[in-house]
Amino acid sequence: MEDFIEALGADRAELIRICEGLDAAEWAAPSGCPGWSVKDLVAHMGALFWSVVDLAVLPDVSGLATEAAQEVLVGSRRSLTAEEVLNDYATVSEKALTALAGFAGADFEVPLGDLGTYQAGILPAAFCFDHYTHIRADLFAPRGPLPGPTPPSDELRLAPALTWIEAALPQQNAALLDHVAGAADIVITGTAGRTIRVGDAAEPAAALVRSGGDACVRWITQRASWEDLGVHTEGDPRVLSVLRQLKVF
Repeated sequence: MEDFIEALGADRAELIRICEGLDAAEWAAPSGCPGWSVKDLVAHMGALFWSVVDLAVLPDVSGLATEAAQEVLVGSRRSLTAEEVLNDYATVSEKALTALAGFAGADFEVPLGDLGTYQAGILPAAFCFDHYTHIRADLFAPRGPLPGPTPPSDELRLAPALTWIEAALPQQNAALLDHVAGAADIVITGTAGRTIRVGDAAEPAAALVRSGGDACVRWITQRASWEDLGVHTEGDPRVLSVLRQLKVF
């Protein structure tokens, strides 16, 4: 069984270790998130934790779409120094791990605006996904400024990220998937392997996309193309055209 809190704690420790070794130029360098520096990216991750611990600390972004809201939150923290951003992240993340652990087994639903509505028990996986993606794909090369090596993409860290993708994909791509006739399969090979069904579970798969788990995180967040990652595809070209456009937050 996946342990979301252990996974998140592992990547929290990894991010703090990475940040403690950054110099001023690295903090100021552009991250893999357009318009955000490394400092902005870490500030964003801290702000997400504050949304669990104490919303009053953050500007009111109610009514804004997710991406617009994140720009407001990051902008509100740009006056912080790199040291302050790191200290803030270290402090709030510790509190958030305790708060998120309380969601285990919860059966009520939590609305997340344009991201969809989810069972509370799956929400820690969203934070795992966010950490997994930002650390590996936005801090380190080829998109990010850091040379590596990247942190582990082991079962502990990768499985919760894929679990969030599986839960979020249908809601976050509902309009796009209206154009898919039948069903398709995303087959994850290797570490944390699984098959993610897109569309009707009772229908035969009209198309197949096969990739490793880390590659899946990168292409389904539109950080790299199938061609970049050596993803194998087969089946109905019209269905594959839709699958290529999938995006998960």
